[in-house]
Amino acid sequence: MAAASPVESLQEEATCPLCLEYFTDPVTLECGHNFCRACVAQCWEGPDRAASCPQCRETVQQRNLRPNRQLANVVEIAKQLSFQAAKGAGGGRVCGEHQEALKLFCEEDQTPICVICRESRAHRAHTVVPIQEAAEEYKEKIQAHLKTLREEREKWLGFKVTGEERSQEYLKQTETERQKIVSEFQQLRQFLEEQERLLLAQLEKLDKEIVKIENENITKLSEGISCLSELISEMEGKCQKPGSEFLQDVRSTLSRCEKGKFQQSEEISPELEEQVSDFSQKTIVLMETLRKFKDTLPSALESLGAHRQANVTLDPDTAHPILVLSEGGKSVRCGDTRQRLPKNPERFDSVFCVLGCEGFTSGRHRWEVDVEDGQFWAVGVARASVGRKGGISCSPEGGIWAVEWLGQFLALTSPVTPLPRSRAPSRIRVCLDCDRGQVTFIDAGDEAPIFTFPPGSVPGERIRPWLWVWPGSRLRLCP
Repeated sequence: MAAASPVESLQEEATCPLCLEYFTDPVTLECGHNFCRACVAQCWEGPDRAASCPQCRETVQQRNLRPNRQLANVVEIAKQLSFQAAKGAGGGRVCGEHQEALKLFCEEDQTPICVICRESRAHRAHTVVPIQEAAEEYKEKIQAHLKTLREEREKWLGFKVTGEERSQEYLKQTETERQKIVSEFQQLRQFLEEQERLLLAQLEKLDKEIVKIENENITKLSEGISCLSELISEMEGKCQKPGSEFLQDVRSTLSRCEKGKFQQSEEISPELEEQVSDFSQKTIVLMETLRKFKDTLPSALESLGAHRQANVTLDPDTAHPILVLSEGGKSVRCGDTRQRLPKNPERFDSVFCVLGCEGFTSGRHRWEVDVEDGQFWAVGVARASVGRKGGISCSPEGGIWAVEWLGQFLALTSPVTPLPRSRAPSRIRVCLDCDRGQVTFIDAGDEAPIFTFPPGSVPGERIRPWLWVWPGSRLRLCP
């Protein structure tokens, strides 16, 4: 058997014979043997004042335990020497408790241990193997897992490449559709502008024709009025003369009176009147066509995924008694005192909430909430059947899908999801897609997405706007 090294001999002398670990607070008995204070105290548990040495069995007095400071210093030196020796032999991996090289592996605790740990109570009954043998065994297991993981990674890389290729194809398709839409609307704008110019030109031509006829008629009528005025003056003068003079040439006078009756001029020619009437009929048909186009365009856009603007008002029958609604239900603030309101089943009685009057079961809808005057708030949607009494869960499980500002932006999921935004927006846009069961929140100021509850999150039942207001805050529904 090889002789022990000086370091190993020092380690053996610095080891307690009871716990087989380095001495901790070493004490010396009357017989000269040394132990850890805790170890020997554990051996002497009982009412007897006299006890025996655990090593030589000599009877000793418990009160005669003397601290062995020199041995404690030797233990520290042995630990340092053991640490340096193990560090040189084991590449720096040593036991943090005993400063020994980690040469063994505990199968039960799945951790490397040193030879002193092996003899301790913590590992004495465990299965241990040399660390190199354990390393080889686990390397084989890891290699088997690595093969599976590499295959899985290749599969995911394939999905990524396929997804990127599909995304590029979809982007090309959307770009083509974008160009089509821009081109078609540009042509439509040009067509409408051209028709507008033609119609206005026709109207201008009719205006000129009407003004021309009016001026001609005015000239003719002015001339006729002047002639009639002269004839009237002359006839009035004749009527003032004596009968013999008046009757002279009376037949000529009557003839002149007959000739003085002018034929009335037409204000507008039949052809021009027909043109004006025809143009009016065409204008009526055109306006009706444009109105139909304007009415059907929102539905067509909605079918392409656009959300229709909803005119949302707040339902006073659901508002918590501390909430004060404006006349018309377009804003809500948290008052200072609880109002005396009917305790109807629809009213929230514990959480400072209010629902919108409107309920949606199909289609896509959007509305905006001004939160600039709100210190803390939450904005979203809720099931029409959401609980109103007592504490409610502001989460999808409780029938509420919303985002909240409490000095930090949160999506009210289960658990809540922190959102990477350092400031609160001034206005929130809520976009509800009932057909897909999805709700999206957008910063209406910069059009940046805030959070989306994915498709299928919102159930297929009546959904209403929902607001939560903190004391001192005010929220307003935008027109």
